[in-house]
Amino acid sequence: MKRGLIVIDVQNDYFKGGSMELVAMDKAASNCKRLLNAFRTEQAPLFYIQHISTQDHPTFFAPNTPGCRIHNSIQPQEREVVLIKHYPNSFRETDLNAHLQKAGVEEVVVCGAMSQMCVDSTTRAAFDLGYKCHVISDACATKDLEFDGQLVKASEVQAAFMAALRAPFAQISSTDQFLDNQ
Repeated sequence: MKRGLIVIDVQNDYFKGGSMELVAMDKAASNCKRLLNAFRTEQAPLFYIQHISTQDHPTFFAPNTPGCRIHNSIQPQEREVVLIKHYPNSFRETDLNAHLQKAGVEEVVVCGAMSQMCVDSTTRAAFDLGYKCHVISDACATKDLEFDGQLVKASEVQAAFMAALRAPFAQISSTDQFLDNQ
């Protein structure tokens, strides 16, 4: 089964000093890079997703700002596909599905940010489109959230969303587990 790697929103605003700093984004990006290197070695398809906000007065990923640029730790190489999105679901109003089909991809490996937003919605959409999905948990990042006056720590958000995706949407593993089973 041909695999393709989807790297979602590893952009400057999610890192230290950015407008929407995530917990452990450096570690997630480091694991994304390990995945990128493995896919490059195998000459397997790679797809970068870059979110550009279309809202009036966005708080992050504002167009033409340093914050919306793909982080230098995972810079795309020449001829690697970069798709711009404006919604959490990387398939919505993009050519991602067409690129995956053209490359003959049947299984998507998903990493990036944010776990509870773009990783979740993209994985569920891929599943609905018939792809086998694999999410690399430690190559994804999130942040603390608040609901109804209650703080939900990033580690709890991460665990809840990985648990929710596990069945039936995706296989969930760490970077080490995934690379060891290649």
